[in-house]
Amino acid sequence: MMNSSVVRIAGGCLALALATAAAAAPDFPKRPIRLVASGVGGTGDFASRLIGPHLTSRLGQSVIVDNRPGGVVPGQILKDAPADGHTLMMAGEVIWLSPFMRSSVPFDPVRDFAPLMLAIRSPNVLVVHPSLPVQSVQDLIKLAKQKPNELNSASSGIGNSNHLAGAIFNALADVKITVIPYKGAQLALNDVIGGRVQMMFATANSSSGHIASGRLRGIAVTTAEPTRLMPGLPTIASAGLPGYESAAKIGLFARAGTPPGILDLLHREVAQFLKQPDTTERMFKAGVEVVANTPREFAALIDSEMKVKGKIIRDAGIRMN
Repeated sequence: MMNSSVVRIAGGCLALALATAAAAAPDFPKRPIRLVASGVGGTGDFASRLIGPHLTSRLGQSVIVDNRPGGVVPGQILKDAPADGHTLMMAGEVIWLSPFMRSSVPFDPVRDFAPLMLAIRSPNVLVVHPSLPVQSVQDLIKLAKQKPNELNSASSGIGNSNHLAGAIFNALADVKITVIPYKGAQLALNDVIGGRVQMMFATANSSSGHIASGRLRGIAVTTAEPTRLMPGLPTIASAGLPGYESAAKIGLFARAGTPPGILDLLHREVAQFLKQPDTTERMFKAGVEVVANTPREFAALIDSEMKVKGKIIRDAGIRMN
């Protein structure tokens, strides 16, 4: 049985820890928190609307999801916000890769933002129309080398994750597959299903049913590791293109300069929520994988992608309006 002195020491340590945490984030939040996210219905919006009510219940202030057009608008809002944790941003890789695709960006993704975590990831799936005579990544590379600029790949728009997935494939495989941008993922996928375009790096959620029905042929997934979202499909890296990795990544950011205690509090609350089994399962059913890594890991990912994918974007001449 624990003696009274040990109990007093343990109690004192707990009280000190709680007092330290309170001192690290004094009187936070003082008002509603604004969570800037992408357009309604997107992956970032879906995650934000799950996270918002949880933070509201835990922190005692409303969390208001503010949907904005994709691209640089959310970043501009966060840059102009006070560094006090009351404005957060849920955004994809376009935030840290946009400087390579635009002549002018109203923020510096490294200097102006504090990365809290890579919250979620949605793998793309390389799918082809069944009429295309390829069964594997190696088959596709061989055919693309035989027919430069003759194969077409649909994308949901310039600079989107499936567009970048194709650009990275072209660069690493040293092939020339023409990317055809559409005004939306469903329009792009419909033309692949209809045989008007030969292939696409589609989301797992949108393509799985069509693969099962035979309207599309699944070749491989774009993530570095296999995913249970598409069981049985190899990764592109393991199936013939070593080093390949691409996915739709959504991260949570605060304003740079936000007090460390507030950053720690926000990271802890959101990470614990995302890693709950019921949250993970809801994400999975929506075609999304929970990551919820550390701020250090997320910062390292951003640095790596800016170096590696930034060069690919520049070499491919990808430009956004």
